[in-house]
Amino acid sequence: MNLTYEEAYTKLEEILDKLESKSASLDQSLGLYEDGISLYKHCNKLLEEAQLKISKFNTLGIEEDLDLGEE
Repeated sequence: MNLTYEEAYTKLEEILDKLESKSASLDQSLGLYEDGISLYKHCNKLLEEAQLKISKFNTLGIEEDLDLGEE
């Protein structure tokens, strides 16, 4: 998959909207679900890669005060 995080997340939101609207048939819903899982995994992979980069920067003493909003 060659999507940016933002593109994948937008597509995932669209899938969720379709599933929540209950307008899709069972077969369509299953296909949307499979696509959603794939996009979810892609987004997680990109986030993990970004977190790894941040960790490497912190190890080097760069950008020590980075606040990710996590508590």
